[in-house]
Amino acid sequence: MAAPRICVPGERLGSLDQYEASSGTYTRHGDVYSSLAGYVSVTKQSNGKLPLLEVLKEEQQIVIPEVGSIVTVKITNVSTRFCKCIILCVADMPLKENFRGMIRKEDVRATEKDRVEMYKSFRPGDIVIAKVLSLGDAQSYLLTTAENELGVVLAQSEAGVNMIPISWCEMQCPKTHIKEFRKVAKVQPQHILAS
Repeated sequence: MAAPRICVPGERLGSLDQYEASSGTYTRHGDVYSSLAGYVSVTKQSNGKLPLLEVLKEEQQIVIPEVGSIVTVKITNVSTRFCKCIILCVADMPLKENFRGMIRKEDVRATEKDRVEMYKSFRPGDIVIAKVLSLGDAQSYLLTTAENELGVVLAQSEAGVNMIPISWCEMQCPKTHIKEFRKVAKVQPQHILAS
């Protein structure tokens, strides 16, 4: 895939014989010029019309979760058999629209699957790193956290403070020192920001 063309205000992008001018452009003497700095987008049109030429302020990348993708999700609902979530990012790309996900009880851990308790693994509001297993029903992706690197990366305690992981199954509030159960992700070095 070719790198997108970048343009600056006042740059000639083509002629009105080649393109139909759209947002982010203006015309002068039969030519199309960029009215802002951004990325050039050419969209084919039907009915024999000329391609639509526009300038976008940011690169419009359509990112959707795929099987095997590592995703960042926010837990919205927890029941005894599964939890529901909203997918926020695919890898390090934030999504422009919401996708729903579900982590089933049997997909939380790789071992001792029958002993998993959903409320001891996730709580509403938790930020979790997961992997896409498949497209489930009702446009909801089936996700898994059954790897050491996957699980809760950010959780707030009852006191509203970000908790600190103390083991693979517990996090602790630094303010109240109360411990809470979670399926904690083993954070990889590439995900730790240098302070």
